[in-house]
Amino acid sequence: MSDKRYPMGRELSRGDFLKIGGAGLAGAALLAGESPAQAAKPHPEHHHGNHRLSITRQHWGSVDNQPVFLYTLSSGRRMTVKITNYGGVVQSIWVPDRAGHVENVALGFSKLADYVKDFTNPAPGGSGDTYFGAIIGRYANRIANGRFTLNGTTYHLPKNNGPNTLHGGPNAWNTKVWDASTEKGKDFVALKLAYTDPNGYNGFPGRVKAEVTYKLTRDNALRIDYRATTNKTTVINLTNHTYFNLAGEGSGDVYGQLLKINASHYTPINENLIPTGQIAPVAGTPFDFRKMKPIGRDIRDGNRQITIAHGYDHNFVLNGSGLRLASVAEDPKSGRVLWTYTDQPGVQFYSGNFLVGDLVGTSGHTYRQSDGFTLETQHFPNSPNQPNFPSTVLKPGEVFTSTTIYGFSTMRRRL
Repeated sequence: MSDKRYPMGRELSRGDFLKIGGAGLAGAALLAGESPAQAAKPHPEHHHGNHRLSITRQHWGSVDNQPVFLYTLSSGRRMTVKITNYGGVVQSIWVPDRAGHVENVALGFSKLADYVKDFTNPAPGGSGDTYFGAIIGRYANRIANGRFTLNGTTYHLPKNNGPNTLHGGPNAWNTKVWDASTEKGKDFVALKLAYTDPNGYNGFPGRVKAEVTYKLTRDNALRIDYRATTNKTTVINLTNHTYFNLAGEGSGDVYGQLLKINASHYTPINENLIPTGQIAPVAGTPFDFRKMKPIGRDIRDGNRQITIAHGYDHNFVLNGSGLRLASVAEDPKSGRVLWTYTDQPGVQFYSGNFLVGDLVGTSGHTYRQSDGFTLETQHFPNSPNQPNFPSTVLKPGEVFTSTTIYGFSTMRRRL
């Protein structure tokens, strides 16, 4: 498939957004340069009947005497997403390939107990806390030395990643049982999750009320809307930590899958995986994904940034602003394509470097290095300590909002 099929950088207009219903098949076609009329029609390989949208739930166990449920969202067009209110985890994403064969393309576990063990008591020397599919808060990514200063006060956070605080610290939002409700509309089904993070939890100031809505649209897109308020000035950075493998979960490494990122710059890191503060050009480096290339093409490059992270674990500075196409990933063999849209300034591309073969996934296969990749839409890591990065400060009376969309389609076989 020509790289011209994947244009980047254009912000979605309100008209575009209404036409594509939140990305997915039609959105992919629209941004690939087809007319709105063409975009409104799924390609022949996608058309497997127009069944009803649905959302159901099943009891999945309990955590701290709180009931946990697994919700199944179906698009009516052969896409199914399973999400639990434990940590807001996206447990699986089932989408068709070009021949209509449906596979799960998200890494995860079959049982709630495996998530609880991995998130709260990871084995020493093993893969560690993977955060498979979870909502990440109060602050996604790393904060250096477990501290930051805000309005003259220095806040100290527990360190759970060497000298750093990672993804909100230990037992953060990914370990909480969220309140859940469901909604069904004409062209979508939605799971709405709510959690209140207490003032001072893991050292962060302010009581934060958070809402995360997962919406599965009829055109095979998973939209995630985040909303948060605080009663005291704080910092916030929210994301989702789904690991994707477009060939199918448990199928092996993703080195041959292709990726394009709408970023001319990235933020280099030091030995502790903390951004140095520099915003560096990707040109001439292994971080140049401005054109489609295999994820594994440069992953063994001797570049110091690659060796520090054991692969890719870096924030890319997205071009443009507003809700726009941030990246496109493609598995040439199956034909599956993942379109990521966001209104955030960055995306953390992580190539699963710290999976070491000690975890068994939903298909019964172990996960090893680079068996999946994440595209964590976000503000930049360690922003509270980097005044030149976009601000992550949230004040009383303000509302934090963010939208990310993962749209799925298929491509025809290359000639």
